[in-house]
Amino acid sequence: MGLSLAACQGDISASGAVPGGLPGGPGSGGRSSIGPGGPSGPGNSTTASASVARRLSRSELMNTLRDVLGDDGAAAGKFLAEDEYRPFDNDYTVQRASSALIDALDAVAEQVATRAVLPANRGKLVTCTPTGPGDAACLRSTVQTLGRRLFRRPLAEDEVTAYLTLQAFAVEDNAFVDNDFYTAVSLVLRSMLQDPEVLYRIEVGKPTTEPGIFKLDGYELATRLSFLLWGSGPDDALLDLAANGSLTEGGTRGTAAARLLADPRARGQLERFHAMWLGYRAIPASPELAAAFSLETNKLIGRVLFDEPSSYLNLFTSPETYVTPLLATQYGLPAPAGGEGWVSYPDTKRAGILSHGSVLGAFSKFSDTSPTQRGIFVQTRLLCNTVLPPPANVNVDVPPANGEAVCKLERYDLHRTLDSCKGCHAQLDPIGYGLESYDIGGRYRTHDDAHAECLLPDTGELPGHGSFSGPGQLSQLLVDSGELEQCFVQHLLSYAVGRELREDEAPARDALLATFQTGGYALPSLLQSFVADERFALRQEEAAP
Repeated sequence: MGLSLAACQGDISASGAVPGGLPGGPGSGGRSSIGPGGPSGPGNSTTASASVARRLSRSELMNTLRDVLGDDGAAAGKFLAEDEYRPFDNDYTVQRASSALIDALDAVAEQVATRAVLPANRGKLVTCTPTGPGDAACLRSTVQTLGRRLFRRPLAEDEVTAYLTLQAFAVEDNAFVDNDFYTAVSLVLRSMLQDPEVLYRIEVGKPTTEPGIFKLDGYELATRLSFLLWGSGPDDALLDLAANGSLTEGGTRGTAAARLLADPRARGQLERFHAMWLGYRAIPASPELAAAFSLETNKLIGRVLFDEPSSYLNLFTSPETYVTPLLATQYGLPAPAGGEGWVSYPDTKRAGILSHGSVLGAFSKFSDTSPTQRGIFVQTRLLCNTVLPPPANVNVDVPPANGEAVCKLERYDLHRTLDSCKGCHAQLDPIGYGLESYDIGGRYRTHDDAHAECLLPDTGELPGHGSFSGPGQLSQLLVDSGELEQCFVQHLLSYAVGRELREDEAPARDALLATFQTGGYALPSLLQSFVADERFALRQEEAAP
């Protein structure tokens, strides 16, 4: 789009921006900033992405506890603070260690370990039958089995020996300690769950002939693969491939990815990726309506990616949606036979995921829609342009003021009459105007809420691409632009590496985009190709700050 605009300096400006915008590669159409400056980074190689120790997100830890111990994740959800979303929750550049975090992890480990050894649960982690509290062989087997799954690699003998010393607490004559085999198991588990190598993804690898580039071993690759596709640690089958060395081969990784994608955990992981990317992980609606919105959106994701695999772009252009009776009433669509199911939209104004109440309600403000916020959403999340934050003296929590104007759009029109604001808002508000006929709950409307005299426009403008009416026509403009798929690939790669992409990673993004295009926009195939590529098996040493 070639935007290079002065930053807004007036009383009203764009807020809540999500940084993005790599320089465009060959045939990319370019990427740009709304406001001065642009992203940059210290990267010095296009061979591999920089990698540092990445702490498991709260979601990844909960998933790991579920898969390894059968734990419901309640402790992690209770004690650990929610991660920062940028827009994903795994950005290692904003992770900070603190005493509060250490205390929270200790509380999680204690509660999880205590529950894990209850009589109803202990069979999930202790596969042998202990002969007594001093059964060292059974404890050794338990340490090795648990260690392999939690550390995502086999434990070394000295590590196993260190954990075995905890058996002393199960056999000592102490009135404050139960002489029970599972006392030792609980202590082992509590210790493991606080080990940095369990809580962090630490990649080392072996040096290659290229300075600063390291080749990952099978266990490091198994971890990369499983956290990308499952949001959880590798299972025994994946660890077995790591053990025999075959994961270092791209073809084996591609085949392993196909197995992981066929697992229900992959569906859940991709649903969560889209919820973070498109901003609807927390839906501003009643519990019943929020559940219906989630069902609708996840059904469409499942249909396009798994159930009836087709071009990923159909996620944005599908002429059908999945509704319950509640949603049929909400949208004014015919109720499907049998209570819920797929129905067609009556016209092109609605189509695809951008028409869902989950997405339409995601970027709202003042308990109503915000043309500016919706414009920011399109520019940053769907086009990967950068919208810089407003000046420090702007209170973005105060609605735009325009004298005694009652109608919302009259107030928003003020954005484009002030010299200090119009540059930015000319690229934002017209997009939102084209969506104003759809309220925060996805219902069609013709006027402001509670103001029948305030008629809403039926059309908007996607700068540089044309006019549209409604989210369906906006989606078609985005698809026709060729920029939507590049932005999606950029977000996908950003999620994979755990941070915003850097300038020197534009070639990697463009190569992945070319694979996406030639593969008919099949996302599962793209993911298989991504993990099979040699680049996936390498890491770059992070440059010193």
